[in-house]
Amino acid sequence: MNAKILTQSTHFQSTTVRPTMQRTLMMSMIALSMGGMSVAAQAQTQQQKEIEQLRQEVQALRGLIEQQKVQNAQTATAIANVQRTAAAPVANPVLKTAKGAEFNLYGNVRLDASYQVEGGAKDMPYNQINGVPLEGNKEQSDRLRSTLSATRLGLDFKSPVGEQDVKGKLEVDFLGGANLDNLRIRHAYLNYGNWLIGQTWSNFAIPDYMPETIDALAYVGGAVKRTPQVRYTTKFSPQTNLVVAAEDPKDSSINQRLPALTARLNHQFADNLNVSVRAMGHEKRINSEEEMAWGVGVGAKYDVVPGTTLKADYYHVKGDSSFVSFTNKGVVAQADGSLLQSEFDSIMVGITQKFSDKIHGTLGYGYMSFDENQSYTNILKNSFPKDSTQSDATRANKELWQGWANIFYSPRKPLSFGLEYVYGERTALEAVNGSKTGEDNRINAVAIYNF
Repeated sequence: MNAKILTQSTHFQSTTVRPTMQRTLMMSMIALSMGGMSVAAQAQTQQQKEIEQLRQEVQALRGLIEQQKVQNAQTATAIANVQRTAAAPVANPVLKTAKGAEFNLYGNVRLDASYQVEGGAKDMPYNQINGVPLEGNKEQSDRLRSTLSATRLGLDFKSPVGEQDVKGKLEVDFLGGANLDNLRIRHAYLNYGNWLIGQTWSNFAIPDYMPETIDALAYVGGAVKRTPQVRYTTKFSPQTNLVVAAEDPKDSSINQRLPALTARLNHQFADNLNVSVRAMGHEKRINSEEEMAWGVGVGAKYDVVPGTTLKADYYHVKGDSSFVSFTNKGVVAQADGSLLQSEFDSIMVGITQKFSDKIHGTLGYGYMSFDENQSYTNILKNSFPKDSTQSDATRANKELWQGWANIFYSPRKPLSFGLEYVYGERTALEAVNGSKTGEDNRINAVAIYNF
C-alpha cells in the first residue's frame, strides 16, 4: 500500500512538474528568441552606424585627395615657372652706374631701302612728298636708295630721390643733319612724379594715332615731332588724364621769344577705344610784327576685334609749320611788314591686321589740304630760294595725299622684316612749265634687329 501511495505520489509529481517545465522551457525559448531579435537589431543598427562612419571617412579621404591634387598642380606650376625663368634670358637686364642709378640698354640695327619709281631729289629712302618734282621738271626716276641712319641706341634709367624715383630716357639715332646721316638726339628727358623735363614727343603732334609705316618720317597727315619741353600730367581717373606743356618747336621761320603752349586730354572709353583731344597756341613774330598761331587735333584708336585695329588722326592748324609734317610755311611777311598765315586740314586713317604671331600688315591713307589765299601765294611767287630758280609758290602745295600698304614678318625675335608700297601726289600752288602735279611712287623695305 505504501508502495502504491508512493507510486501515485510520484506520478502526481511527474504529472505536475512536466507542464511547469514545458512552460519554463517555452518562456526561455521566447526570451532567447526575443533576445536574439534584440541583438540582431542592435547589430544591424551598429552596422548602419559603421557604414555611415565609413562613408564619411571615404568622403573626407576624397577631399584630402582632391586637395593634394591641387597642391601638386600648384607645385608643378611653380617649379615650371622657376625653371622657365631660370632658363630664359632676362628681357631687360638691369645695370648700375657708379653712383647707383639703374639702367637698361636697348636699341636696334636697322637697314632701310627704297626703289623709287618717281620721287624726291634728296638722297634718302624716306618721304619727300611735299617737295617731289612736278611732272616734266627734272623728275627723279628709277633710283635705289638705302641707309642705316635709323639705327637706334637708347638707355632707360632710374634713381631713387626721396620717396620717389627719378626716371628718364636717353635715345639717339643717325637721322640728323641736312642729309639725315648725322648723330642726333631723339629723346632725352627726366620724369619725376607728374613732371617731365627734356626732349620727347610733342604734346600736340603725337605719333600714337598714326597707322604703322615702314617710312621713318611717316606720311601725309602724320607728325614725328620731338621738342624740348616742360610737361605736367594731371590724372582725373584711371581712364582720363590731362597733359599740359610749354614747348620749343624750333620754328626757324620766325624770331621766337615765347614757347608754344600745348594741352592734351586723353580718355579711354572702353578697353578697345582710346581718344585724344589736343590744342596748341604759339606766338609767331617776324621783326616787330606778331600773329598767334593755333591748332587743334583729334586722334582715336579702336580695336574692332582682337587682331584688327583702326587708327585715325586729324589736325586743323593756322599759322604754324613746325608741328605737323610736310606743311607750307606757317607765316610770311608782306611788303608792309604785316603777316599772313597759312591754314590747313589734314587727316590720316589706317587699319592694321594681325594675321598670326609672326605676320601683320597695314593699309593707310593720308590727306592734307591748304586754304587758298591769293595774297599768301603772291608773296611766295616773289620769293626765290638761294639754291633754286623756282619760287616758293612752286614748292608750296595746295593738296597732298598718299596711300600705302605694308606687311611685316618676324620669323623669330629679335628679327623683323617689312615690305611696303606707297603712292602719292602733290598739287602745287603755282605751275612749273604748265604742270602743278608731282608724283611719289616707291617700294620700301626694312630689316631690323632689335636688342
